[in-house]
Amino acid sequence: MCVCVNVVCLLNAQSLMPLMFGSLARLLSALVIQPAATISTILYYSDLLPRNLVINLDRLVRHEFLDPQNYFFNFLVNVMRCFW
Repeated sequence: MCVCVNVVCLLNAQSLMPLMFGSLARLLSALVIQPAATISTILYYSDLLPRNLVINLDRLVRHEFLDPQNYFFNFLVNVMRCFW
């Protein structure tokens, strides 16, 4: 029983690894290539930007970063929304 459970956990971890690695790569590449746009997008979707600045910063917000497959970006936005 224990061996079967470990094998199932291992198979699930291996199938999730490419999804998480791709999401992490997208987040890191966005942070390196467009750091201001990435940070402003995270703050915008976390509701941490003052609403009177959103008009001026709207050109920096990249709505394509909020793709459902971008797991780490969504996780970061939700953590910031909950704790700040």
